[in-house]
Amino acid sequence: MSVIDLSAAPFHLDEEAIAWVHSTRDGLAPRDKLAQLFVLLARGPADEALETVKSFRPGGVTRIYSDDLAAEIGFARQLDAIGPAPMLVSADLEGSRMSLPFGTSVPNPLGLAAVDDVEATTAISRIMAEEARAVGLNWSFTPVIDINAAWRSAIVGTRSYGSDIDKIERHALAQIAAFQSNGVAATVKHWPGEGYDDRDQHLVTTVNPLTLSEWETQFGRLYRAAINAGVLSVMSAHIAFPAFVRELDPEATSEAFRPASLSRVLNQTLLRERLGFNGLIVSDATLMAGLGDWGPRDETLPEVIIAGCDVILFSDDPNGDLMRLVKAVADGRLTQERVDEAVTRVLALKAALGLHNDRPKPNLDTARAIVATPEKRAKAAEVTARMPTLVKDTANLLPLSPAKHKRVLIYSTGAVQPFAPHPISLSLPDMLTREGFEITLHTPDLAVRPSDYDLVLYLLAEETLLTRSRIFLDWKRLTGSVFGAMHRHWHEAPTLMVSLGFPYYLYDAPRVSTYINAYGSSDAIQEAVLNALLGRVPFAGNSPIDPFCGSEQAKY
Repeated sequence: MSVIDLSAAPFHLDEEAIAWVHSTRDGLAPRDKLAQLFVLLARGPADEALETVKSFRPGGVTRIYSDDLAAEIGFARQLDAIGPAPMLVSADLEGSRMSLPFGTSVPNPLGLAAVDDVEATTAISRIMAEEARAVGLNWSFTPVIDINAAWRSAIVGTRSYGSDIDKIERHALAQIAAFQSNGVAATVKHWPGEGYDDRDQHLVTTVNPLTLSEWETQFGRLYRAAINAGVLSVMSAHIAFPAFVRELDPEATSEAFRPASLSRVLNQTLLRERLGFNGLIVSDATLMAGLGDWGPRDETLPEVIIAGCDVILFSDDPNGDLMRLVKAVADGRLTQERVDEAVTRVLALKAALGLHNDRPKPNLDTARAIVATPEKRAKAAEVTARMPTLVKDTANLLPLSPAKHKRVLIYSTGAVQPFAPHPISLSLPDMLTREGFEITLHTPDLAVRPSDYDLVLYLLAEETLLTRSRIFLDWKRLTGSVFGAMHRHWHEAPTLMVSLGFPYYLYDAPRVSTYINAYGSSDAIQEAVLNALLGRVPFAGNSPIDPFCGSEQAKY
């Protein structure tokens, strides 16, 4: 087995911790070594999720949390006793509707980039980390250091800190420091860099099209900065980087488009050798088509480890996938040396988080004293209030008031979420009603006469989505008919468009006179938008992306 310096960055283990890693690894049965390389998705009621974990005994789980804090504490308290080593417990701490459901509602990355205050990002990241640790969560698959370059990308969208490299670096490093100083391992993703391909790795292997010199000034700079800052893990994604592959092999054809998750060239040669990363590499979810369209799972699943990932993320057939690794070891494709190397890094991450030491288990009373406290909610609200961004108001419509804009017609399809079977109702219409506005929610059978209204309000709420390919202003879905899709009211009644998520709707509505980006759709963000609309607070956000999508047409 190749020697891994566990005393070096990013693990920084002392002699006792290194001895624990080696003795634990060497004491594992062959089956348990392979199981340590899996992180399984734990969804649904805590008792049911625990049964799957108990039967497989993986190295870690990613928990999809409920809003029942007591049940989640009960789940966390049982995890470490399940397997031969303490459990890594992970989640995507991305804010907005990806906030912990029992915790403080916090801004998402694009919203924090609009605030552009590193101290605020640090404070929000500290809140996330403290609440995570209180429920036993010790590993986050964030920050996202992708770049909003191809604005049509639905998979980057609100998860990124925008399109400016300096800004992405500032805020990503702040989050890494806040997470890891509070006991939560950070992960930078999506290696080797997303944002120039407007497709979604959930559906297809995407491509980073940059030349190597271009990549070095952008993604190379960002990953080097994160590595120098001590980030503990990198997520290797289903993204190809043909320029680097062809630097080594100018004649490469299809191999130039092998996803990083299956590429030893990108994981070992580029990430480990050239960038010097010594931490843990976790694959992106192996159920995604970006991996699956490369080959049959019998081949690709073992290749994840063979190619340099230390952890296989998610499986809909854990025992079947375990047997795929067993067969790969038996036929020599996957060497025992490579297995031991990956297990070493998995255990090293656990030791770096202090999981090898006796430590108190998550406790409900302690968690209640930490999670969603008035102080945390107040801080999050103060930062959230600075997010809403007034992109343009050529009609001088704002601020709103019931005296001038009492009768309001609202077009909205609700908050669209990837795992919700139906759109989630927004709270902003009810907030406006309580302020004295008369709200009419548009339905397809409503005969609209603009003269009946003092304001037409479009509320769009689609944050970054999985398996959507594109987010766009779907006028037919919004209005309910072909003819409604073709009608524009803004020459007949004052009109306001508010995006509570995807920030690029001006591409589809360039002539709307008043447009606001708020980057997220949580109730806290909707309240911040309300206060800005009514003039109680200024629109303090500064756009972290080009909301005009490169088109002068949308500015007027």
